[in-house]
Amino acid sequence: MNFWAGRRVLVTGGGGFLGQALVETLRRHGAGEVLAPRAGELDLRERDAVRAALERDKPDIVVHAAAVVGGIGANRAHPGRFFFENAIMGIQLIEEARRAGVAKFVCLGTICAYPKFTPVPFREEDLWNGYPEETNAPYGLAKKMLLVQLQAYRQEYGFDGIYLLPVNLYGPRDNFDLATSHVIPAMIRKFLEAQAAGAPEVVLWGDGSPTREFLYVDDAAEGIVAAAEAYDGAEPVNLGSGEEIPVRDLARLVAGATGYAGAIRWDATQPNGQPRRRLDVSRAASLFGWRAKTTLSEGLRRTVDWYRATFRP
Repeated sequence: MNFWAGRRVLVTGGGGFLGQALVETLRRHGAGEVLAPRAGELDLRERDAVRAALERDKPDIVVHAAAVVGGIGANRAHPGRFFFENAIMGIQLIEEARRAGVAKFVCLGTICAYPKFTPVPFREEDLWNGYPEETNAPYGLAKKMLLVQLQAYRQEYGFDGIYLLPVNLYGPRDNFDLATSHVIPAMIRKFLEAQAAGAPEVVLWGDGSPTREFLYVDDAAEGIVAAAEAYDGAEPVNLGSGEEIPVRDLARLVAGATGYAGAIRWDATQPNGQPRRRLDVSRAASLFGWRAKTTLSEGLRRTVDWYRATFRP
């Protein structure tokens, strides 16, 4: 039998980057009904609105993908907002889902919750062994508190909530606003705009030495759906490709994908962020049989093609 047949699924953040991929993936897997209210339709910061939505829609499963996110610049500019809104949205949604009798809750955390100097590869057991990297600690800690809440609710109420830790996502429909975007969409936009303008160089933040791991958004959606279907444990689970790349090498890959042939200059007065990121992804493979499939080079090609088609001058 199809696990998803006849099930009503509420996806918060369903109009966002990951949310849209999740909605499409759930429908492809045969979900009975997928509800994806936009922020203007359901304000997760308002408890009464959350309670009313759950009473009205009666979802069997809630996937909490909504978040206030951004790159290093946005995290530095809005630490208070990033902490409060991410915490309050999740805390209220989990409590109201429990009260409403939701059968399963899938919460998406963040790789920013890991300690700044976590041994590589990041293992879920190391999640509490230090303080996160300072520039995104408020966001990371707010999301990590939702893991504590879910584990406490499982212990006291038997509430079936699982917690997933996706690594840096990228792909079509990402956020390409340079003020708030993450590294791959920012690079794509900078390189393409420099190419169009005939600019001799592109300036990137930091010194290029940190490493990062990236997960194509459609792979992430498949992982989340697989976990919702087959995982019922209390422990967090990493979702990633298991491969890291220095940001300097990533810049060369993105430049190649966009066709940009100018110079790249690194502004070392700007922060690097966490020194290294690479996940141990064995838990997801063993617990619900999921592994990423899309290579970085192929994912970059698809993302650049989408950006060119969408933002054609």
